[in-house]
Amino acid sequence: MSEIVVVYELDQPAAAHATRDSSPDEQRLPRRVHAAPTAPGRPDAAGPRTLCGKDTFAMELAPWRPSEDPGTRWYPAEYAPVVCPDCDAVMEI
Repeated sequence: MSEIVVVYELDQPAAAHATRDSSPDEQRLPRRVHAAPTAPGRPDAAGPRTLCGKDTFAMELAPWRPSEDPGTRWYPAEYAPVVCPDCDAVMEI
């Protein structure tokens, strides 16, 4: 299996959290956190589908790399409440 990356399924921009100095990307919070295999020959890109089968086209690649921090969960701890249960189940195998 190829390396796993973390991808964010993003919410719509949160106007209440927006400031004049923030970029549109900073205003979008992950609605769900998924795991995906890397694209063939592209360790810096997600493959076309998450481990639960969702299309990654509109998802954002997270800076978190599970392989860089062995012994920890595959997802960033601050997003534990929004982790995809299906991706998490596959990662537990």
